[in-house]
Amino acid sequence: MFDVIVIGGGVIGGTILRELTKYKLNVCLLEKENDVCMGQSKANSGIVHAGFDAVPGTLKAKFNVLGNRMMPAYAEELGVKFVNNGSLVVAFSDKEMQTLQALKERGEANGVTDMEILSQAELRELEKNISDEAVGALHAKTGGIVCPYGLTIAAIGNAMDNGAKLYTDFEVVSIEKNGEVFSVRSAYGEEVKGKLIIDCAGQGSGKIAELAGDDTVKIGARKGEYILLDRESGDFVSHTLFFTPTEKGKGILVTPTADGNILLGPTSEEQATPCTDTTAQGLAFVIEKVRKMSKNPPLYNTITSFAGVRAYSDRHDFIIEESKKVEGLILCVGIESPGLTSAPAIAKFVVEELVGNKFVLEKNEAFHGRREAEYFFKHLSIEEKNKIIQKDPSYGKIVCRCEQITEGEILRAIRENPPAKNIDAVKRRTRSGMGRCQGGFCQPFVAELIARENGIALEEVTKNGKGSNLVTGVSK
Repeated sequence: MFDVIVIGGGVIGGTILRELTKYKLNVCLLEKENDVCMGQSKANSGIVHAGFDAVPGTLKAKFNVLGNRMMPAYAEELGVKFVNNGSLVVAFSDKEMQTLQALKERGEANGVTDMEILSQAELRELEKNISDEAVGALHAKTGGIVCPYGLTIAAIGNAMDNGAKLYTDFEVVSIEKNGEVFSVRSAYGEEVKGKLIIDCAGQGSGKIAELAGDDTVKIGARKGEYILLDRESGDFVSHTLFFTPTEKGKGILVTPTADGNILLGPTSEEQATPCTDTTAQGLAFVIEKVRKMSKNPPLYNTITSFAGVRAYSDRHDFIIEESKKVEGLILCVGIESPGLTSAPAIAKFVVEELVGNKFVLEKNEAFHGRREAEYFFKHLSIEEKNKIIQKDPSYGKIVCRCEQITEGEILRAIRENPPAKNIDAVKRRTRSGMGRCQGGFCQPFVAELIARENGIALEEVTKNGKGSNLVTGVSK
């Protein structure tokens, strides 16, 4: 019997789970996929928004600014890369310059600090590759970038280290409430019982709420397509570059990532049935906008493209409250942008205010909130590397040439919480396979390590879960 069941292993569910373990509560997380961070938290821009865009008085505005202030220390605790690179909202006309002034005033109303309007000359001093057509920008100095899947995995891993239980491959198909206890069943017949449910299921959150007895949660979907450039072009821009927003949203951005790549996108396409396929039309639109924003973008350094689906509610704001129809069901749904930025603040509020309204929260004195960085070896000095190799020779074997990832780091990803069970899970934790060759060299070696560590045949190793086996048998 659990005190709290969290459903959904994205950044919201993960940060809430970790926050719960700060107290003496028996908690678990249910995730329908084979690994955590498999939904919109995985295909995310990784932007830590300053908070000037959200309408004052909304939950988006409140939690964005609070989360932005929390993020540097939060990421540092969890060993996750965070870079305070600042954001530039670029104007291409006098009318858009007026919009930037309104954005600045909105940000100030939200509590955002360190913003200024830049002239064309000042903008060029900051970004040498900005388009000649740009006439100015709003500079939000508190904007940043973080690794979205790194943050999610680290939060859930730290929660597990502090006693939380993780169930993967747990697709919820029924929820029954008997008295004050929820019984949650999976497609495979597993059953988990708990006194409180927190619905953080992203695109599936409407279904989860309905299974629990609340049919009022309406969730829509928008697909966003991205292009990723190799780290060789990592100095193309240093800030996150936004177009001046319209009623349709923030639009295409050009940004460095926390790992030194350049990310372009996303598009925004309404979807009746969520789909993560990329399209020639969508990627062409990204390229068109990037060429308007910048001079000679190094598109020849493209190493991959991908798409994600963002969930939003019909309220067009975060929904963070106890269900009005089902007592004990807490809704954390419709968490679209700036959800990643807001996650630490949302988690704190949900646990202290909503869970705290149901339980007497007694601090867990044994809680340990720090976590070593997932991959670190290539950044060490020769002397530091040699010391580690003397203790563990597996760190002396390079497996991923592009990203310089060692066997020791891959073994750690397979062994520690939450354990990486397949190729893509290792990739998200270590960056093995994220370089120019996209796993062309290292993938077979990673597969062998997964098979060896789990005591399974190589034929059982998958790329990203059931049905994605790499090999079917011996050919000769």
